[in-house]
Amino acid sequence: MQQRDKYRLALLAACALALHGFERLIPTPIPWLRFGFANIITLITLILYGFNAALTITLIRVIIGSMLMGTFLGPPFIMSTVGGLFSVAAMWAALQVRVFGPLGLSLTGALFHNLGQLLAVYVVFIQNLRSILILAPVILFVGTLTGVLNGLAVIFIMEHLKKMSDNVQNT
Repeated sequence: MQQRDKYRLALLAACALALHGFERLIPTPIPWLRFGFANIITLITLILYGFNAALTITLIRVIIGSMLMGTFLGPPFIMSTVGGLFSVAAMWAALQVRVFGPLGLSLTGALFHNLGQLLAVYVVFIQNLRSILILAPVILFVGTLTGVLNGLAVIFIMEHLKKMSDNVQNT
């Protein structure tokens, strides 16, 4: 990896952390319900730099974000870590198939992030399948909505980056 790419990844990690922090300021009806704006950065990183870079961005966001928010090693940290790992792995696998664009990848990431979180809650905290099944429809519905919004944001950003790149090459 070139030095320039390392700087870009550091900038992407900072953007993911900023979005993660900004998101915490938005009131939600359920305290642990989040929009996952930082996943926009993860998906862009996956598309531009690959699996290892996206995984790195996710782990930096989860670890530093949880330290800043005071949740390190707590339930939100565990849920975010497992969800993030599932999400990056699923988006990478879907990217390898080359069937999905950014919107499909985002929906895949949202689905697997939510499934990872539900699995973490079941294994580590609740061990009550009925409770998990009651939570699942709400979490998956909201995850689908935010997956669409985040995917549309990725499409917009990627198109903008392409235009910027084309302009630089044409000058």
